[in-house]
Amino acid sequence: MLTALIMAGGSGERFWPLSTPTKPKQLLSLFSNKSMIRETVDRILPIISADKIFIATNILQAEEIKKELPDIPEENIIIEPAFKDTAAAIGYTSLIIEEKFKNLDEKIEVVVLASDHLIKNDENFRKILLIGAEEARENSTIVTLGIKPDKPETGYGYIEVNNNESLSLDKIYKVRRFREKPNKETAEQYLISGKYLWNSGMFIFTIDTIFKNFEVLMPEHMEVFNKIRTEICKNKIGLELSNCVKEYFDEFEKISIDFGIMEYSKNIKVIPVSIGWNDIGSFTALSEVFDSDEAGNIIRDTKTIIHDANNNIVICDDCLVSLLGVKNLIVVKNGDNILISHKDSAQDIKKVVNKYNDLKNKI
Repeated sequence: MLTALIMAGGSGERFWPLSTPTKPKQLLSLFSNKSMIRETVDRILPIISADKIFIATNILQAEEIKKELPDIPEENIIIEPAFKDTAAAIGYTSLIIEEKFKNLDEKIEVVVLASDHLIKNDENFRKILLIGAEEARENSTIVTLGIKPDKPETGYGYIEVNNNESLSLDKIYKVRRFREKPNKETAEQYLISGKYLWNSGMFIFTIDTIFKNFEVLMPEHMEVFNKIRTEICKNKIGLELSNCVKEYFDEFEKISIDFGIMEYSKNIKVIPVSIGWNDIGSFTALSEVFDSDEAGNIIRDTKTIIHDANNNIVICDDCLVSLLGVKNLIVVKNGDNILISHKDSAQDIKKVVNKYNDLKNKI
């Protein structure tokens, strides 16, 4: 039985000021009239029904997510009491999925997805998920989707495949190891070798398999999960359940599923895919999605006057922006907050957010 876990607890700091703690990137409509999380749900609904889709989020975003996804049962909106990274979040939600379908005599497969990724080829994506779910079910493996790289990207982690031949799309391969984000020279070598894929952060596993991996590789997490099981069995949902398990969440080490399990498990498979994927990690990613004007400027929902300005990104839906003699800038306005940044600093926008939050706390 195929289920989905959509991770929706991030704050999207690199998209500030459009993204805020209560309305982060996944709740923004960046590419259509739908929010990114709505697009994520709609993308999988043809193969996974709404009652089998679970959203892992936090108290700040829970109510907006409920409004955005009225077709998802309220008990499937999982509120994490504290942010302890993806290992805790995935294990915790897997416990809830296990409890909900405990009376069904069949294996439960879980597809773990981000709520704020762009995928253009929905039909092929769904086909790949079904291939991965069958592999996870039949061979008790953890399956991940690896994006076939088309450039030496330094912003992604990589997956090295244990194979001597060139990789074919949509086939299943044994993972040799996970690699951290490389420098430019190393990324170029990865691209030339043909044996490396971008780590998409999407996983498929059965409930039994993921908890066996927790038992072996993260026994301290498993001990906490066993304590949490007693509360989940009491049919609490939402904030009530979150409050009941908060004391246990405090016991978790803050660590990602990548560092805790994926890098050490001996039974990881990967499927190389080309699905029009982009993690939209910062404003500069918009240059890969939207068409620009003749000077390379990307203008979204903004009235502009432009003279001798090129390669800028402008998003200001309620004002006129004039650009004169500037290049490679990001200009974004949301309410009273205005961001002006060089494109080269796009990954560091969270530093501005930290100072902004400090300023608010002093007022």
